[in-house]
Amino acid sequence: MRREPHENVATVLVDPRVLRDLGAHLATLDLWVWPVATAPVYVDGPRAAFQIRRRMLAAKRGAWDDAADWTPVWVAFGESWQKGAEPLPWAAHRELWDALETYGDRVRYRLGLGGIPRLSVPRELSA
Repeated sequence: MRREPHENVATVLVDPRVLRDLGAHLATLDLWVWPVATAPVYVDGPRAAFQIRRRMLAAKRGAWDDAADWTPVWVAFGESWQKGAEPLPWAAHRELWDALETYGDRVRYRLGLGGIPRLSVPRELSA
């Protein structure tokens, strides 16, 4: 049985004070930030965001309690990282983790990607 088409994403808790800067920075790397609360894959995005944030915080048993009101986002990989049906190259993973690392204690994430239904990732427009 084949898996439904999906989007590889990193799930990240982001301090709302750096969310705009993080989104702009990652866009320059063809990495796209989607706040879970407004992602088009959920009927009730705010509830999904609450549940994801809660699960991430609970998994760290108090170590991430300072992120209790942060914004859960997905980071998706843009077209330049996609190679047809091939898995994402390790360079894409490395680029993402290196970029997130520059935000230090303003982001919380675990290494690894998850899969969600396809998002409408921005694509380059042809002239």
